[in-house]
Amino acid sequence: MFYALATGKIETGDLEFVHELQDIETLNRRALAGELEVTAVSIHAYAYLADKYALLPHGASMGEGYGPRLVAREPFTRTDLEGKTVAVPGLMTSAYLALKLYAHEVETVVVPFDEILERVAAGEHEVGLLIHEGQLTYMDAGLHLVADLGEWWASENDGLPLPLGGNAIRRDLGPELISRASKILRDSIAFGLQNRSDALVHAEGYGRGLDRAQTDEFVGMYVNQRTLDYGPDGRRAVQLFLDRGYDAGLIPHRVEVDFVAD
Repeated sequence: MFYALATGKIETGDLEFVHELQDIETLNRRALAGELEVTAVSIHAYAYLADKYALLPHGASMGEGYGPRLVAREPFTRTDLEGKTVAVPGLMTSAYLALKLYAHEVETVVVPFDEILERVAAGEHEVGLLIHEGQLTYMDAGLHLVADLGEWWASENDGLPLPLGGNAIRRDLGPELISRASKILRDSIAFGLQNRSDALVHAEGYGRGLDRAQTDEFVGMYVNQRTLDYGPDGRRAVQLFLDRGYDAGLIPHRVEVDFVAD
């Protein structure tokens, strides 16, 4: 998404974009404090940020019939989750909200996202909730798929994609600056999609244990035409996801999602 900005491929005028590479739960927490003008956030976290941030109409990561994956050392079913503790990448992640919608009573423990796969494989945790590259590599560690939460969500909601992440911009920047920044960020995503091979080489430097083919597959899962625009069904899915969280008592207040105008 940010290849063009990071490498100076597009014009930004008098605006300077400084890239801060951190895991999504850290960014969620920083957004709670309003630290960053523009940031990636979990859609779940947006429920707690809507007073400070609006969602940009681009930058989405959506699971189109796939998403965070529950894995374990032994094969078992959804009902077997009862009494198990699941290692999760953060309590504000969309993966966590999807898990609790799938299995409300399950216990959780927070583990850094890039340690979950190895800790489950080592027997430190019974079940792990994988985001990022682990979704493609868990079988290499001898783990079994318990459930794909994106697949489950689609089956429960007329095929809608599972909203995972989005880009948010601080409301206090004002309409004019928000509009300018939004256009630049969209242009960067478009440039990356149009120059995918070069953007993949750039992205490969930040991958964790993926070969070129896996990097290509993983990027294609979460950076695609949907990233340029949520689409009507994508926007509907965001609202529904947060509504489901509220209805289940997992989010304390109902959230009316609003997007920056295109």
